[in-house]
Amino acid sequence: MNFTGFPKESIAFLNSIRKNNTKEWFEAHQDEYEQLIKDPSVAYVIEMGEHLQALVPTIKAKPKVNGSLFRIYRDIRFSKDKTPIKSRIGVIFWQGAGKRMQSSSFYMHFSPDEIFFAAGIRGFSKETLSAYRDYIKNDKHSSELVKILDKLKAMGYQIPEPKYKRVPREFDEEMEHIKLTKFASMFAYKEIAPHEILFSEKLVDYAYEIYEDLLPLQQWVYEMTLTIDTG
Repeated sequence: MNFTGFPKESIAFLNSIRKNNTKEWFEAHQDEYEQLIKDPSVAYVIEMGEHLQALVPTIKAKPKVNGSLFRIYRDIRFSKDKTPIKSRIGVIFWQGAGKRMQSSSFYMHFSPDEIFFAAGIRGFSKETLSAYRDYIKNDKHSSELVKILDKLKAMGYQIPEPKYKRVPREFDEEMEHIKLTKFASMFAYKEIAPHEILFSEKLVDYAYEIYEDLLPLQQWVYEMTLTIDTG
């Protein structure tokens, strides 16, 4: 299955989901979803996965739902958005033995509003946050992270803002890179407006160049996750 880009009609379909966000409407348009969204997503994961495995041999690329593909149905139990169908399509490639969302990953999503690329972990669980804080207590690790982030910001990539206002009790406020203690995630991203690249096979090369830039951060986060006790 060769990836030739997402069909241009995919954006119109996602807009239709927003206007008709019911399970009944979606079930009546299941064939369009398969053709316009799911099938090209599978092709993208296969081809992008081959590229990424040349960059990171142990990266996981699984072209199936709950693998590299996300369910189109939203789990409204844990979401502020209570509409049942997602109008944003994401794919993830992750590294490590943990759950995909708590593993260092390369990520992409698109919607009628944007195309978004990222690497790292976009939200720490309690366990991952604890491991991250322990990891940055080592001056070598924290200094390396700051250098990586500074370089990425100089290249035009964005970093999320710290979530916490206060320094955690376990840290000395005189710590050199104290701002790092206030993060609840660690990733960098690039966001672009809807673009013709989405409808082309060139999307793979475009994303790969971004992921090459983000590789040092992705690997730093991966090495941090190796300290988590999975036993």
